[in-house]
Amino acid sequence: MVESGPAVAYARWCTARSNHKVPRYVKKQAKQFLDIVAGKDMEAHIDERAYARICNLLRIMVHPDIGKSLYDSLEDYAWLLITAVFCVKDNENRRYYNTAVLEIARKNFKTFNAAIIFILLMLTEPQFSRFFSVAPDLKLSSELKLAIRKIIKSSPLLADDGVFRVLRSEIRCKLTDSEYTPLAYSQDRMDGKLANAFLADEAGAMDSYPIEAMRSSQITLKSKLGIIISTQYPNDGNAMIDEIDIAKKTLDGLLDNARRFALLYEPDDELLTNDQWENNDFVIYQANPVAVNNKDVFNAIRDMRAMAVLYENKRENFLCKHCNIKYKGLGVEGYVDINKVKACRIEDNPNWWRGRRVYLGMDLSQTDDNTAVAMVTEEDGVIYAKVWGFVPADKVAYKSKKEGVDYKRLIAQGVCFACGDEVIGYDFVEQFILELQDKLGVVIVQVGYDRYNAISTVQKLEAAGIECVEVRQHSSVLHSPTKLLQEKILSRKFAYNENRMLEINFENARCTEDTNRNKYVNKKRSAGKVDMVVAIINGVYLQEQEDLYGMDFVIQT
Repeated sequence: MVESGPAVAYARWCTARSNHKVPRYVKKQAKQFLDIVAGKDMEAHIDERAYARICNLLRIMVHPDIGKSLYDSLEDYAWLLITAVFCVKDNENRRYYNTAVLEIARKNFKTFNAAIIFILLMLTEPQFSRFFSVAPDLKLSSELKLAIRKIIKSSPLLADDGVFRVLRSEIRCKLTDSEYTPLAYSQDRMDGKLANAFLADEAGAMDSYPIEAMRSSQITLKSKLGIIISTQYPNDGNAMIDEIDIAKKTLDGLLDNARRFALLYEPDDELLTNDQWENNDFVIYQANPVAVNNKDVFNAIRDMRAMAVLYENKRENFLCKHCNIKYKGLGVEGYVDINKVKACRIEDNPNWWRGRRVYLGMDLSQTDDNTAVAMVTEEDGVIYAKVWGFVPADKVAYKSKKEGVDYKRLIAQGVCFACGDEVIGYDFVEQFILELQDKLGVVIVQVGYDRYNAISTVQKLEAAGIECVEVRQHSSVLHSPTKLLQEKILSRKFAYNENRMLEINFENARCTEDTNRNKYVNKKRSAGKVDMVVAIINGVYLQEQEDLYGMDFVIQT
């Protein structure tokens, strides 16, 4: 029965090799779903009785706008999501997936489809179950409650007061004595609630607390479900970033987290280069599954794209909300598009650096702030960079909360080090630099530094035989390496190893022009920490001077 249904038909369409309207991670999830349907998965199977029950319930639910049953009017992706959530069971015949992630652009009926899922949950889950939705504010959370109410009131067999009762603050199902309550992160506490199932709507506008509080409430439950839904948001540190990252690593086989189902409608990496969003319709299709078969939706998005191409102030909203492309900081002060930076990411190969002549750039900020060390070299016109950050050990938790950056995770990834106590341990930074030549086999030619906060460290490095060069932090000096680094990134002649901390710094970076139109990264006007970018620019300055003048160049003063 499932095999002849719309969910399987959509999954097969998704996995067709010639189909470029579906992003790669949706293809991977669809392939796994088809394997379960075909009986190739040893841990999961399709419950045909559950599927028949869901289909019957969808037949009695009426779409409030078009008057048809939801069985006949459900979007293809919604069929796949609902079938996977309700009908895939484990060997004990319990729900297989305990997390469902949906990354999807606006105007793809995600709130409406979430309402359908909650109605199905209230009708099918055990007696006295409790369900919650969490959203950034009460107005947004109430949108889901309104959608549920509309479906109930439009469906004669559900509108009877003996089935559902819609109250001001909740919706109750009398058949199962279950209840649904919308919560607002801005005013409701999430702790102390037992959620058989929860939905986090617009997770990109929240931090991880509401989701983790709901998950904590489910620890004792054998059958539980959490649904995470959002578009992309320009801010870093939001809950959706981690959920998407975990989903991708699971689908790539890097994490053993099979009980997570994810439909990630975002453009593939190859569509993020050369500003293809401006004219490539596949960008729209991959982020908007409804647009594939709905010409009105597609034409409306295409019209907004035309405006976003012409007007910079419309671009962030269009790319984030309608293309699921994370876009931030490209106003008049923006430095470089983060997607152009990510296109320069390469796999880490420590052996590649052995024997290389490198320049180091340092940004030794105030003792209680971030510090960065960057190592750069050039080969065949490509600038290669490896960057490390340093933060005060006793301020990791405080800085993570204040800046919205998960420093613990960055430390675990090896791109950041916690040292000292409430202030940076400069002795740790100095020892780190001194050991680089032995650890990576590089030859440090020079170290470029900003005089501010660096005198003591520079004296120790010079005493160890490393030549240090002051890079004066003035627009007349910094303009050339700032411009060179930007050009290298835009032309894909920049390379760095995976480093989320560096990418955050590039997202934050803002530039200022002086009266002579010399451009430089302005720390005060940037949207957050930029020490890693500044450190790279200091290193690039030294590399550029050698390329122009050889080793006998004179530092500008």
